[in-house]
Amino acid sequence: MEQRRGTDTAERSRSWGDERLSLLSAVGAALTDREVMRHALDQAVSELGGIAGLVHWSCGPAGSRQLRLVLASGLPLPVLRAWEEIRQDVAPLAPARAVRDGRFVWIPAAATEALAGPREDGRPSSGILPEATTVASVPLIGPDGPVGALSVLTGPWEPTGEQTAFLQAVGHWAERRLARSAAGPGEGDEPPWWQQRPGGPVLRQSLEAAKAGSWEWGVRTGEMRWDRAGLTLLGIPDSYERRIESWIDLIHPEDVPRVMAATEKSLRERSDYEAEYRVRRPDGTTGWVQSRAHLELDDHGEPVRMVGKVWDTTESRMARESVGQALRYMSDAFFAVNREWRITFLNVEAERLIGPAGQVLGRPLWEGPAGDVPELEERCRRAAAGGRPAGFDIRWPTDGRWYHIRLVSVPDGLTAYLTDVTDRRTRAARRAEAERAGAEQAARISELSNALADAVTTRDVVDVVAAHILPPFGASGLLMLSLEGGRLNVVGSVGYPLPFLRRIDGVPAFEGYRLLNEVLGARRPYFIPSAEEYERLFPDLAGNPAIAHKNAWAVLPLTASGNAIGTCSISFDEPRRFSADERTLLTALSGMVAQALARARLYDTEHARAQALQRGLLPRALPTPAAVTSTVRYLPASSGTDIGGDWYDVIPLSAERVALVIGDVMGHGLAEAATMGRLRTAVHTLANLELPPDEVLAHLNEVVSDLGDDSYATCLYAVYDPVSGVCSLARAGHPPPLVVRPDGGVECPDSVPDPPLGATEPPFTTVDLRLPDGSLLVLYTDGLVESATRDIDTGIAECAQVLTSERGRLLTSPPPRPHPDRPEQDGPEQDGPDRADHERLDRLCDLLVGAMLPAQQLTADDTALLIARLHGLAPGNIAGWPLPEGPVAAGLARAHVREQLTAWGLQELVATTELLAGELVANVVRHARGPTRLRLIRSRSLLCEVSDASPTTPRIRRAAETDEGGRGLQLVSALSQRWGTRYTAEGKCIWTEQPIPRTGTPS
Repeated sequence: MEQRRGTDTAERSRSWGDERLSLLSAVGAALTDREVMRHALDQAVSELGGIAGLVHWSCGPAGSRQLRLVLASGLPLPVLRAWEEIRQDVAPLAPARAVRDGRFVWIPAAATEALAGPREDGRPSSGILPEATTVASVPLIGPDGPVGALSVLTGPWEPTGEQTAFLQAVGHWAERRLARSAAGPGEGDEPPWWQQRPGGPVLRQSLEAAKAGSWEWGVRTGEMRWDRAGLTLLGIPDSYERRIESWIDLIHPEDVPRVMAATEKSLRERSDYEAEYRVRRPDGTTGWVQSRAHLELDDHGEPVRMVGKVWDTTESRMARESVGQALRYMSDAFFAVNREWRITFLNVEAERLIGPAGQVLGRPLWEGPAGDVPELEERCRRAAAGGRPAGFDIRWPTDGRWYHIRLVSVPDGLTAYLTDVTDRRTRAARRAEAERAGAEQAARISELSNALADAVTTRDVVDVVAAHILPPFGASGLLMLSLEGGRLNVVGSVGYPLPFLRRIDGVPAFEGYRLLNEVLGARRPYFIPSAEEYERLFPDLAGNPAIAHKNAWAVLPLTASGNAIGTCSISFDEPRRFSADERTLLTALSGMVAQALARARLYDTEHARAQALQRGLLPRALPTPAAVTSTVRYLPASSGTDIGGDWYDVIPLSAERVALVIGDVMGHGLAEAATMGRLRTAVHTLANLELPPDEVLAHLNEVVSDLGDDSYATCLYAVYDPVSGVCSLARAGHPPPLVVRPDGGVECPDSVPDPPLGATEPPFTTVDLRLPDGSLLVLYTDGLVESATRDIDTGIAECAQVLTSERGRLLTSPPPRPHPDRPEQDGPEQDGPDRADHERLDRLCDLLVGAMLPAQQLTADDTALLIARLHGLAPGNIAGWPLPEGPVAAGLARAHVREQLTAWGLQELVATTELLAGELVANVVRHARGPTRLRLIRSRSLLCEVSDASPTTPRIRRAAETDEGGRGLQLVSALSQRWGTRYTAEGKCIWTEQPIPRTGTPS
């Protein structure tokens, strides 16, 4: 079964091969012999799966036994250079063996190593064919035997029987086809190709088409034979004399010495012969040919015969000469150097750069101007060593122009092309400069736009214009005028003297000052290049250039939303011509400045209104109670137009006590400012009720809660009692105070704050601090200690560091106070110490604000800072007595008052005080209950207090004429400066306050 299947496969292969050959025969009837051979070759390569096909013919004079490659398919000829000529009796190659043995041959292609010679590393070379390449060849048989070979270069596998049979069939088909063509139309006196010696019509057709022929010279006999192609090429008739002299006669006389020298050299050195020369044909034409041959030696190594080929090089020579002429006269410079860097060629343009050819040819390149070009020699040597083209720009020293030099490495040296690129580089430089200028201009406009967008006030706008417009134009002066109420007012200037500004400020916008009037009225800029031009255009303003010390101006209208809002003048110290680009740019920039100025004016107006409102809601001046010396700083946020809700207060209470308040309504705007005003009013009302701090915050919490769910506020409320030295405070979400004791130590009460007002429910926590006389209480809002880059704890710690610094200690130390037994008075003797302490506290405020809020740092929140020096009352200024129940208490109270006031030297107040004390005690006896107590306090005023255990608050009633009572409190109100009631832990206290005469002194 397997044998039958193999037989069937072979029969199908033969059938398929016969059909392909039949197809070739049918379509190839009109083809030339060369085309027939190429098609046959393609079929053979396809069948064997090869990479290339070759056809070799026996060529040359009879007996030359030389095979020449006449046809190739699949690979370029440079790859097959070792296969061009094969000696049948020497080369062990497949085509030679097929012709010699007359049979099919399959051997490796590596045998070509014997022809290709050794490589540079000493090892043989087989070209660039794969190492596993093999060759299958069949002879092409003529009547007298093999005349050529058809070969296929294939892989390492041996052809199958079917492939071998197909290759042989193709060879037989080619033989038959060529035999028919030889018997067809042609020269009737020539026999068919199989009757000729090898090198007959088939080769002749190929050689004649290629304008090439073969020749043979008997060195000893002098006989010279040419084949038909050679005779045709040289124009020699068939009847020529076959002597070497016939060939010499054809050589152009000018070339004879050179050709004969090459012949003698070949004979002498036993080397190959090669020469290119001109021939003069018998018909009078002249052409260039190139001849190449090899010597055949006898057994003694003597030359016997020279066999070679000749071909026409006229066209290639003319082409080379045309290229040379083109190189010679082309517009670019061109020169060539050999491996020793000596100049071998240079064209006319290169002579202009390097020197006349007669002087520089043969000399080293570096001896001329090329040696002065930086890095040129190094780059040339690098290009020659690397074997890769290189190009770069150089500046030639002889003419100072720029050239792009392209270096190309060639086998015998280096060539260089120099193209003048000076104009191109100039254009590129101008284009780059224009692009750079455009980029800089775009960048400046972008910077100006960003800076103007950040500008808030008109002063900011002036500063931005001065910083971003004056320097790029080299200007020295800037004057911005704003249109307000029909007049132009100066809103900012740079580089102008004060007399000129006074002269220009407030001028009418549309009359009286022609330059500004025309700019503003026509809304078009004026560009004045010199003072002379200024005076020519505006003779009525002739004195202005001298006063302003300027010599060129660009006066630009400022227009926003279609309305003229002012002018902007940019001036120069020297005369200046404004280019079209500068005029366009300045005009465009004036529009941006106008928009920014319009926004800034709106901001200034709104900000002024908001600040006026806030100033109206905050205390205009702090009171000066005897128990504290206080100072305050309020800083609105430096970014944004909205006002904040920070507030502060110092509220005098009874018994020389003082309430210190600081708070912050969360948010910014008019609504927050209004809330702050409400809270401040509520605090005053609650403080006058003498409520403790926790109850004050509880009532404030109700006020804030009634404003809505999104209203919150922080507050710190402290009450200082100079009699006991206790400061009671409560805080709702507010930062803790800092306490600076007389020894300079700084404390921060460690108490947990209650939540902000509006976010919690009472009760609030009260903290009691016992503070010595002279201590400082520092109250502040979060704007002082907290920012985007600093958390509140860090800010409080930094604030404490400022207070404990050397400068801080100097300012926080308490000043000397009056003798403890002397009262505090309002006279000139007391103003000096108080004023000095107040000044020190002012400087302390400035120190804290400057350290915590640098001037250049933008703040997003308002800041309030309240510093109070606490002054305690000495025991000698306080006197108190318990009183018995019953009517006798009034008499006893009057006796105590008379005795104590006499001791204090206040005899002038004895009668009044006795009456006040008696009425207060009588009111307690009649309407309240004991225990009853009397207390006198001497300070800047005299205070008389009567306390009892009843929570009932007395009130003034209007007594009828017939009523026996009801007139006591009216009498108290009439005799005292102030009076009131406050609740205590045991009940209540009714107090009166009388001014102490300045003439009064203690005894």
